[in-house]
Amino acid sequence: MNPTVQAVTQRIIARSKASREAYLQKIEHAMSNRVNRANLPCSNLAHGFAACCIDDKNDLKNILKSNIGIISAYNDMLSAHKPYEFYPEQIRKVLHKLGAVGQMAGGVPAMCDGVTQGEPGMELSLMSRDIIAMSVAIGLSHNMFDGALYLGICDKIVPGLFIGALTFGHLPAIFIPAGPMPSGLPNKEKVRIRQLYSEGKASREDLLESESASYHTSGTCTFYGTANSNQMVIELMGLHLPGAAFVHPETALRFELTNAAAQQITRLTNQSGNYMPVGKMVDEKVIVNGLVALLATGGSTNLTMHIVAMAKAAGIIVNWDDISDLSTVVPLLCRIYPNGPADINYFQAAGGTSLLVRELLEGGLLHEDVETVVGRGLSHYTKEPILENGKLIFREGPNKSLDENVIASIKKPFDSHGGLKVMSGNLGRAIMKTSAIAKEHQIIEAPAVIFNSQYDLDADYKAGKLDKDCVVVVRYQGPKAIGMPELHKLITPLGVLQDRGYKVALLTDGRLSGASGKVPAAIHVTPEAYEGGLLSKVQEGDIIRVNGQTGEITLLVDEAELAKRQPYAFDLHDSHYGYGRELFSVIRENLTSAEQGAVSF
Repeated sequence: MNPTVQAVTQRIIARSKASREAYLQKIEHAMSNRVNRANLPCSNLAHGFAACCIDDKNDLKNILKSNIGIISAYNDMLSAHKPYEFYPEQIRKVLHKLGAVGQMAGGVPAMCDGVTQGEPGMELSLMSRDIIAMSVAIGLSHNMFDGALYLGICDKIVPGLFIGALTFGHLPAIFIPAGPMPSGLPNKEKVRIRQLYSEGKASREDLLESESASYHTSGTCTFYGTANSNQMVIELMGLHLPGAAFVHPETALRFELTNAAAQQITRLTNQSGNYMPVGKMVDEKVIVNGLVALLATGGSTNLTMHIVAMAKAAGIIVNWDDISDLSTVVPLLCRIYPNGPADINYFQAAGGTSLLVRELLEGGLLHEDVETVVGRGLSHYTKEPILENGKLIFREGPNKSLDENVIASIKKPFDSHGGLKVMSGNLGRAIMKTSAIAKEHQIIEAPAVIFNSQYDLDADYKAGKLDKDCVVVVRYQGPKAIGMPELHKLITPLGVLQDRGYKVALLTDGRLSGASGKVPAAIHVTPEAYEGGLLSKVQEGDIIRVNGQTGEITLLVDEAELAKRQPYAFDLHDSHYGYGRELFSVIRENLTSAEQGAVSF
């Protein structure tokens, strides 16, 4: 093992000793020598299988047969989740043939950040993760199940499902992806049209045609944002079947992978003799593997919060120092848009996850000695699924990249450090996605331009007030302020300014996600302005240094002057009411900082 990876893992184990032991005791208490539903009173059990067919009722009376709970984030507005519509029926048929039972335990909410970005609904997005976890708990609370299958892909959905699964850590779990949509309009061309539109050089009709050609059918969006980062991380944590993440929806191979996942969960239940509860499977080494996967691929900045929250659900304490130290030794091995022209389908064609695992194992950067849903050892994940005469088999994946512009070797990486950088200075701590930013744009020292709402920037941009070197500060966007929305609407105008030759950067306590592009953006600033962070004292024209290479965010104002200043008082009333936001006040008020996972539990 790489000594830094080993050292980070050991300190996480030491830091988590008490909380991890408490968690394992909790799931041990939830385990039973008997099948859970056998402990239910007869009336409760009868309610639990009242709607089942006669065969399933008989099987559920028999404690030797497994009952698998299905938790689905299906809705047909999310392109990535539309394929899940018929998965429960498919899974139930497979389980029935095996003498097991499948029941839809519950659905969870699933919102699309692509639809809500720049709209009030985005202020519910981050908080939806905790609601999803709670919804999982409600679905599994009936105590009818011996294992669970989780159907979800996008943004806050997979982290929420993961937290819910680990809360019921005594149950085996497998996550079932649905895959990315086929490639449409290239992402680079989509961004070009967006910038032309922002400059008034393209019509709304041109823009809508471009967007529709990019997001054009069922499946995950093909850029490397949070949805595909989720799938990458979950696979390298060993919670998917090997190679399952990026197979297209509605293909024969995808169909057989879903069947195989339904079969595999029955091999992990208490009745199988090979009991592997997810709470024991996901340990400190598995969490570190997820972090390494994120860094090596230049994944979504959202996961710097989500993995902290996900680990906490398993009694494991991770912080940004762990991410920072891992980033110094985990090289960047992937160029997937926005940190390169290739989309996730090109990544799959170039070797996919099997090649990535092989390279990272060769470099001693992943823990091989972990439990996975297909057995002990992450080397299972150097294999890839194919159909041979219509039958699913797993063969060894490629041993070298099929396109070195997309997946590099461990011996010749794209960069010597990971694609994410932890930033620090007198303004606090932040995250920057450096993998997509040219070296010449990573350092800026310029006057601050202040906005207390993302909606105020557009007018100044169109009026030409931002045609200068500047650090754009967008504050009061943090978790406790307004739920920490993503601020993608800001990136296009800032990208135009950068293309015009201005030195620009973004500094915010809000989010940008995995779609963060070529503009240096120090995001997730903590402490947030609403909590009295120094961000609240920044004034127009103050000089700020943002250095993505050294990891510095510094307000260059004398400390004596800062001591005299009072935090800017910004009225957030309008962001707390309407569009359902008033219903989330209890969660919003109890969210921790971004570095602590922005969790309410």
